[in-house]
Amino acid sequence: MAGRINDDDVKAVRDAVPIDAVVSEYLQLRNAGGGNLKGLCPFHDEKSPSFHVSPAKGLYHCFGCQEGGDTVDFIMKIDHLSFAETIERLASQAGITLRYEEGGYTPGRQQGERTRLVEAHKIAAQFYAEQLDGAEAEIARAFLAERGFDQSAAQHFGLGYSPAGWDHLTRFLRGRGFSDQELVLSGLSQEGRRGPIDRFRGRLMWPIRDIAGEVVGFGARKLREDDNGPKYLNTPETPLYRKSHVLYGIDLAKKEIAKTSRAVVVEGYTDVMACHLSGITTAIATCGTSFGEGHIKILRRLLMDHSGSEVVFTFDGDAAGQKAALRAFEDDQKFAAETSIAITPGGMDPCDLRLAKGDAAVADLVESRTPLFEFALRHVASRHNLDTTVGRAAALDEAAPIVARIKNSSIQHESAVQLAGMLGILDTQFVVRRVSQLARWARERGREGGPDQSRPQQRRGQAAPPEQARPAGPRGPALNLRSPARRVERELLKLALQRPDLVSPAFDAYGADEFTAPPYAVVRQCIEDAGGATAGAADPSYVPRVREAAPDDTVRAMVTELAVEPLLTRRDPDEAYAGVQLATVRIAAVDARIADLEGAARRSEAQGDHAGSAAMLQELWVLQQYGKTLRERGAAAL
Repeated sequence: MAGRINDDDVKAVRDAVPIDAVVSEYLQLRNAGGGNLKGLCPFHDEKSPSFHVSPAKGLYHCFGCQEGGDTVDFIMKIDHLSFAETIERLASQAGITLRYEEGGYTPGRQQGERTRLVEAHKIAAQFYAEQLDGAEAEIARAFLAERGFDQSAAQHFGLGYSPAGWDHLTRFLRGRGFSDQELVLSGLSQEGRRGPIDRFRGRLMWPIRDIAGEVVGFGARKLREDDNGPKYLNTPETPLYRKSHVLYGIDLAKKEIAKTSRAVVVEGYTDVMACHLSGITTAIATCGTSFGEGHIKILRRLLMDHSGSEVVFTFDGDAAGQKAALRAFEDDQKFAAETSIAITPGGMDPCDLRLAKGDAAVADLVESRTPLFEFALRHVASRHNLDTTVGRAAALDEAAPIVARIKNSSIQHESAVQLAGMLGILDTQFVVRRVSQLARWARERGREGGPDQSRPQQRRGQAAPPEQARPAGPRGPALNLRSPARRVERELLKLALQRPDLVSPAFDAYGADEFTAPPYAVVRQCIEDAGGATAGAADPSYVPRVREAAPDDTVRAMVTELAVEPLLTRRDPDEAYAGVQLATVRIAAVDARIADLEGAARRSEAQGDHAGSAAMLQELWVLQQYGKTLRERGAAAL
C-alpha cells in the first residue's frame, strides 16, 4: 500500500508553487483588475475569457462552467492526475523532497502511474540524447547536417538517437527501477517473443513535449534502408500521449505565441526546427495526424482567441498540400483568430526552403501568407468553367456560403465584392446581397437551433450567464443568488474573503440572519469557523481555512467563486466602499426585522395581548431609529 504524503510537505508544496505560474503553462492570462488575472477556460469552449485566477488567494474560478479550486485542483483536473501524483509533480518543480508516512518512501512503489511514466520518458530522452554523440549515431548526425542542423540545434530541440539493438533502452530503464509493465504501458517498449523490446531502434529521435514541457512521447525517423518500418514512427496512444492533443514545439513556442498573438502551423518536426532557427519561433506541428479539434483548443487558449490574433498554416503547393489547406479551412470558424495560408514555392517545405535559400526565405514565406478563405474561394473557382453563365452560377452557389461564414462583417462585404470580380459577375451588388442573405439565415438558424430550444441561447462568443451555464446538480450558488436584492450580500462576502482588512471587525459581529440567502449564511458561518475576517486580515492561509470549513463541495465551490470573483468597483476598494456594503446589508436586515415586528405587533394586538404588543412596539421604535441613523451616517453607525 502506498504511503501517505506528509501533511506539512503537502502544505509546503501548495505554498511554494504560485497558481498563476502553473496556469500560465496552459493558457495566456491577462490583467482582470483587482490583482486578478483572466483567460480562456481550459475546461470548456468559450470565446470570451471567464476563467479568473487570484494569485493572492491561490485560487481559480471559471464563471462560465463553475470549475474552481486551488493549484492542486487545477493540475488534477487538467492533467487527469490523482492527488498524490499532483503533489509529486509540483514538489519536483519546486525542488521539495516529499516524506511518506506508513513505512517510508519507495519511489518505484509509491509514485502514481502518470508520474512514473513521465519520469520514464524524461530518462529515455536523456538516454537518446547521449546516444546521439556515439559512433553508431554518425548516420543520424549526417542526416541532420544534410538538412542544415548542427549540434547546437540538436541540443536546443533535445534530439537523440535510439540504438539499433533490440533492448538497449529497455534494459537501461529496468536498471532504473521501472517494471516491464510500466515500459510497455509507456510505449517506450513493446512485447517481443521473449519479453519487452525497444519500440524505437536505429532511428533519429524527437522528444515530444506537452505544453507544460514534460516529455510525453517521441517521433522517430527511419535512417537505414534495411529498416522495414514506416518513414516516421510515433509513440502509440498511451495514458500520456494522445496525438490529437499534442503539438510538437508548443513548449518552445507558447510564450511567443501568447506575446505576438500568432501561431504558425507546419507539417513536420524538421519544419518546426527550420522555422525556429529562422526566427519564426511561433512554429508548431501536429504529430502524425491532421490538425484537429484538440489542437485548436490548445492554440485558442494561448491566443486568447481575439480578432487580432492569427493562425498561419504552411503547406506544400502540391495536391496533398492543397487538400490539407482546405481541411484546415473547415475548422476556420472554430477560431476567433484570422486564419491564413502560406504556400511554399516549388513544393518545398520550410526545411527545404531554408536549406536552399536561407533563413530570410522562411521568414518571407510567412509574411507572404494569404487569408485562408481567399485560398478556399480560388480553389472553388478553379473547379468551374467561368467562361459560361452556368459555370459562374455554380461557382457562386458553392463559394457564397464560404464568404457568408466570415465573422468580420466588413471583411465579409469586401470579400463578397472580391468574389464577384473573381467569378466575373458584373452585378457586384447581387453577389453582396446573396452573401448577406446567407449570413442572415445562418444567424437565424443559430438562434433557433440548439439542443434545448425551450431555453434562451446565449450568443456565440459569449460565456453563458451563470444561471444558464450552471450544470445540473449541487455545483454552486442557486439561480437567484445574483439577483439585485442579494447583490450587496454577495459583495460583502467577497470583501470578507478578498479584503478582510476592510470589513473587520464589524463583519464578524454580523449574524447569520443578516444574510437572507441561506447559502450566503453558510459561507458566513464558514468564515466564522475559520477564525473570522479579523483573524484573516493578515493571514495568507485564511481563505484555505475557510474552504476547509465548508461542509460540502457545493459550499467549497462557492467560497472559491466568491474569493476570485472581481469586486463591483472599478477603483481599488477602500474603507468607504466596504462601509457602504456593511451598512447596506445591515439596513436590509433591520428593515426585515422591522417588517416582522410590525406584523407580530398587529397580531398580538388583535389577540388582546396588549403587553406583548407594547414590548414589540418599543423594540420597533428602537430599530426604526437605528435604521434612520444607519441611512444618515452609514458605516459610522455600526
